[in-house]
Amino acid sequence: MSKKIQVIGLGAGDINQLPLGIYRKLTKENTVLYARTLDHPVIESLQKEGVQFISFDSLYEQNQEFASVYQEIVRVLLEKAKENSLIYTVPGHPMLAEKTVQLLLEQDEVEVDIIGGQSYLDALFTSLQIDPIDGFQFVDATGFERSQLVYQHHLVFCQVYDRFTASEVKLALLEDLPPDYEITIIDAAGSDQEKKITIPLEELDHSVEVSNLTSVYVPPAPKQLLNHTFNRLREVIATLRGPNGCPWDKEQTHESLREYAIEEVYELIDAINEEDDEGIVEELGDVLLQIMLHSQIGEDDGYFTIDDVIQSITDKMIHRHPHVFSNETVDSVDDVLSNWEALKRVEKGETRKSILDGIPKALPALLKAYKLQKKAAKVGFDWDQAADIWDKLEEEIKEVQKVIEADDKVEIEKEFGDVLFVLANLTRYYRVNPENALSLTNQKFIERFSYIEQQLQERGLDIMETSLEEMDYYWNQAKERE
Repeated sequence: MSKKIQVIGLGAGDINQLPLGIYRKLTKENTVLYARTLDHPVIESLQKEGVQFISFDSLYEQNQEFASVYQEIVRVLLEKAKENSLIYTVPGHPMLAEKTVQLLLEQDEVEVDIIGGQSYLDALFTSLQIDPIDGFQFVDATGFERSQLVYQHHLVFCQVYDRFTASEVKLALLEDLPPDYEITIIDAAGSDQEKKITIPLEELDHSVEVSNLTSVYVPPAPKQLLNHTFNRLREVIATLRGPNGCPWDKEQTHESLREYAIEEVYELIDAINEEDDEGIVEELGDVLLQIMLHSQIGEDDGYFTIDDVIQSITDKMIHRHPHVFSNETVDSVDDVLSNWEALKRVEKGETRKSILDGIPKALPALLKAYKLQKKAAKVGFDWDQAADIWDKLEEEIKEVQKVIEADDKVEIEKEFGDVLFVLANLTRYYRVNPENALSLTNQKFIERFSYIEQQLQERGLDIMETSLEEMDYYWNQAKERE
């Protein structure tokens, strides 16, 4: 007969909750019993009756990571089971938040039988007086991501073994909930030893004793506490455009919102240039608002939703970063950019006929010139060295001077355009965005000229009657202050 591991759940309470059949199996003579932990009231009672267990509690003391502990437990069990069949006992139900059982079921070296066990969820729901039909999330406190938590539902953390685990849970929750938010700690639910206490979240890890049977219950959070979450934002935008929403929001279309999208991006750039973190947060929010409004319009019209928008960019980022999400390797930033362009061409297929396709028509002319030359340079249409571009700039300036002398208005405009085009190419060569560079100079001019106005005003002078020499004096002062 092949050797096997029988997994038995001890329930969440004391020995009085243990089924008779399981009790008999555990007290049968000559049975080798292993326990993930001895910290359970059923084991304490059985030990008093002379039942012996081999536990893995020492592994928890030797290892800081639960994942390592679970893997070592499974390794030992499989090794021992190849010699003799054995029984492995776990708290609660074997199929409820028991990583070692999952690991055992994933292997095919030794047969594994799951034999009963009582889940403590029924007792937990009864004790807390909650109905899981309202929405329920069960989370392993030893391994979760904050992004997984759904605060609109009843939220229960199991396996809150010790103060360290309780602290990890608390710190994660404090990212989203206030310190005084009331939570309930429940221990040995449904047993004679059941303990239940409601405390502020901030006291979770320092005012209450926790054990192997401890769970933490977080009641559903009111909407006003979730204004920082994406789902809440989506709900607000849907409400604004809903039947009882805002008249202005309900009237908006993709076309009517165009000007706001451009305006909000420029305001974001201002905040970035001013290194204003609070301003950046606010303006990023305004940009996000435009995205959400357009997405809600798409959903209202039945064409697309914000989910489609998110999937589109997520798929694109994964596809264009094979060196991160696949097995491809890169040696430099230039390799990354080269791969990016190659993958982008594959994505666009036959929709782009020219190398220059894909540049937005509404871009400011200077930035458009920069991007046109950047695209052309990728296929080798470029100057060999910067000196050649400087020579070209000098040539274009001479042509401007020539048409100015000829007083040819049309050609003057064209030749100035050529000068600006070459300047944009120079900035590209030196890896400078001309739009950003000119924006910085514009801001610098505003600050210096404002200083002139301020100085003249303080002295009671009228700028309209001030000489250029005097204004230039204060201009130089402004430069020195910088």
